[in-house]
Amino acid sequence: MKHLRFRHILHRRQKHVLLAIGIAVMLAACGVDRNIKKGEKFLALGEYYDAAVQFKTAYQRTSPKDRRQRGELSLKMADCYDRISSSQRAVAAYRNAIRYKQDNGETHRKLAENLMKNGSYAEALKEYHIALDSLPDAPGIAQGLQAAGKAAAEKAHGSKYIVKRMDVFNSRRQDYSPMLAGDKSEQLYFTSTRNEAKGDGLSGITGVKAGDIFLSEKDEKGKWSPPKAIESGLNTEADEGTPALSADGREMYITQCLTDPSYPRYAQIAVSNRSDAAWGKATKLEISRDTLSSFAHPAVSPDGNWLYFTSDMPGGKGGLDIWRVRLTGGTTGGAENLGEPVNTPGDEEFPTFRPNGDLYFSSNGHGGLGGLDIYIAKVGSDRRYHLEHPGYPLNSQGDDFGMTFEGLHNRGFFSSNRGDGRGWDHIYSFELPEIIQTVKGWVYERDGYELPAAQVFMVGDDGTNRKLAVKGDGSFEQEIQPGVNYVLLATCSGHLNHKEEIRVSPVEASREYTLQFPLAGLHVPVLIDNIFYDFDKATLRPESEKALNELVKLLDENPNVTIELSAHTDYIGSAEYNKRLSQRRADAVVAYLTAHGIARDRLTPVGYGKERPKKIRKKLTEKYPWLKENDVLTEDFIRKLDKEKQETANQLNRRTEFTVLRTTYGMFDEKGNLKQQPKPKAKKDDADDEIIIDLNS
Repeated sequence: MKHLRFRHILHRRQKHVLLAIGIAVMLAACGVDRNIKKGEKFLALGEYYDAAVQFKTAYQRTSPKDRRQRGELSLKMADCYDRISSSQRAVAAYRNAIRYKQDNGETHRKLAENLMKNGSYAEALKEYHIALDSLPDAPGIAQGLQAAGKAAAEKAHGSKYIVKRMDVFNSRRQDYSPMLAGDKSEQLYFTSTRNEAKGDGLSGITGVKAGDIFLSEKDEKGKWSPPKAIESGLNTEADEGTPALSADGREMYITQCLTDPSYPRYAQIAVSNRSDAAWGKATKLEISRDTLSSFAHPAVSPDGNWLYFTSDMPGGKGGLDIWRVRLTGGTTGGAENLGEPVNTPGDEEFPTFRPNGDLYFSSNGHGGLGGLDIYIAKVGSDRRYHLEHPGYPLNSQGDDFGMTFEGLHNRGFFSSNRGDGRGWDHIYSFELPEIIQTVKGWVYERDGYELPAAQVFMVGDDGTNRKLAVKGDGSFEQEIQPGVNYVLLATCSGHLNHKEEIRVSPVEASREYTLQFPLAGLHVPVLIDNIFYDFDKATLRPESEKALNELVKLLDENPNVTIELSAHTDYIGSAEYNKRLSQRRADAVVAYLTAHGIARDRLTPVGYGKERPKKIRKKLTEKYPWLKENDVLTEDFIRKLDKEKQETANQLNRRTEFTVLRTTYGMFDEKGNLKQQPKPKAKKDDADDEIIIDLNS
């Protein structure tokens, strides 16, 4: 009896266990379905990290006996890991799919690509062979096979590039797309997902915080400061990254990725304006009415005329392509695909420019060492792009991208996820030792400040014809070639032109030519510095010749200008005497100018004596802090100063100046018609307006 009871109890327990197992299986199946549905939703929204988490959970809840579903989930995980550059996880997931017999030719191709990112070139070669057998006509496989076959040898061959990881900029998260700024490249903007970025949530795309723009600054000793997030309206809780500055440094273009829980949001390019040393809130740049394509990775051409960017919009070569639009008054229009050889059926991203005009970009469609490799596109004599691969260590088995250059030198910073098991990007420095010659100049107003609104035209006897961008401090910099004669002309509205010439000789070390472009204002008296006369006489002393020859040169460069040539004295002595002396001195300067080829009717000599004491301009107050802008050095003003300052003020009053009277001399005939009618400009597709300078004049 007892035994029967025991058997009865055992039977009941077995029924409970089987019921529990059945319920658990049913619940697990329901949980798996929920995970898969969530994963599919995240995938549709482009939130690949969150999708991978759901597919992984579903995989772990799926019985090992259900090999089909495990294989399908492995493929989904692998696709997500591949999209977020987590190549080690992608490799494991693709191998799982193959183990569960859910593979095809595309599976082996993607596995090969991720093995390349890990530097496993021999294994990648095997997988490319398998993919080629299944997909003999698929684009990119034959090229990948070729790249895998020679990558190890190319990496071993190396190059002269010097690459170092820059931990001063890097965090324990992602740091990428650096951009040097400032007149001395003393600022570095870059994207970071570090903890200090705005917002508390983690991105469903990457699994880390949304990116923000950070800034590090270099002090006078060359030390970089700890990076700080930009405190302005530029950064938001959305993703901001890949900064690029306009030619004048007043606008910042960024990639912005907004989020929405219900539908996909595509990357867009936004622009922020700088005012009062702060970057304002970025607003979307309308490149196209296409709302189903991504627009990212902005870059401004050195001349400021074109915005280059990455997009998957229709009309490309496949994948992501590099496009450009012309920038016109803050608007854009007419997107152009760069075409071959730059774009491929693969992905071309992160365009940037070296100041000499070379286009740098990253691609996984040209072979290379794995992942995104950096390529250089140079325009040849046939006006077509010709590509160069700079080799290892600038390129690696990982993703290498986001170049920025320190002036004209082949050095700066870039980003790479090489050696990071999570696929996270970090900032590296690079330098390629080379011999280059450059010209650096400053454009400023005589007796005044820099002129960032100026334009500089450079013409060389090798056919060079360029318009150079002027920075905020009035400076410009340009690479020049040995054996070439150059003429540089600086112009600015409201000022006379100024021209300089240089001849570039071959050198064995890098050399920088420095030039000054002081522009005379049309509406203010311009001091002719270093004019010396014998005491109490109108005789010009020999040391005055340099300044007078510069005035001759200025008048030659501006042949339609007439000037008043004025001489001034201090208040010491009688008014009549001072006026006669100053008139003779003005006449002496005019006599020198006419003797050196300047037409007499372009010159009006006037001796003012002490009638027009000097009016102080702001720039002069920096040298003499005891003076204020708009002070007038009258006799009463000077007599209130101490003795030493009185002598300085008297010296400032003893001066020779010129003032522009007309800018149309010789332009009209007796009937008032222009002597030379302007010729219509020829239409050009891409060239900027040219300026013709006579190299022999």
